[in-house]
Amino acid sequence: MTIILDPTASLVHDLAEPGPDAGVLRGKKIAIRIDMLWRSWDWVSEIWAEGLRTEGAEVTFWRSCGRTGREGEQAERDYGALLAQSDMAIVGLGNCGSCTSWTIADALTAAAAGIPTIAVATAHFEGLAHNLAKRGGRSGLRFHILPYPLDILPKEQVHDIARNHYRSFLRNFGVRSRLAEQSAA
Repeated sequence: MTIILDPTASLVHDLAEPGPDAGVLRGKKIAIRIDMLWRSWDWVSEIWAEGLRTEGAEVTFWRSCGRTGREGEQAERDYGALLAQSDMAIVGLGNCGSCTSWTIADALTAAAAGIPTIAVATAHFEGLAHNLAKRGGRSGLRFHILPYPLDILPKEQVHDIARNHYRSFLRNFGVRSRLAEQSAA
């Protein structure tokens, strides 16, 4: 008789729900977490910020860098202070192993603060991002996935991708607006 054991474990405390929807954007304060590596994420987030502002939201950017030692401790305090003043968080970009790890860590921190949160990664790192979220106890974390490769593309092409993804990003985030509810053209 052969017994096959399933070596995978699931966390007892896993949150499989995505957390609160973003809802209506007018009057909301939105934190967009960017990083020091991916200019393409700067370009995507600037296009999305324009759209969010058009919907009546106030957008604040926070650039993640210096994550170890005293500099890391200060960054953690600064990020926590930003989240305390924000109604929702957009966190990116998962586009390599390390940056995907930090993106998910920061998204989990935002989600744990109880605010609507979405993590953004590229298609090549989608699996890693989902696995890290599950390992962090929140398999239901919201995601928006952008194409890969993204960073080698010219700015104008990345802007086009950002515009083409904006409505689906809003839907993934749980935004309630006429634009989010429109089907893709």
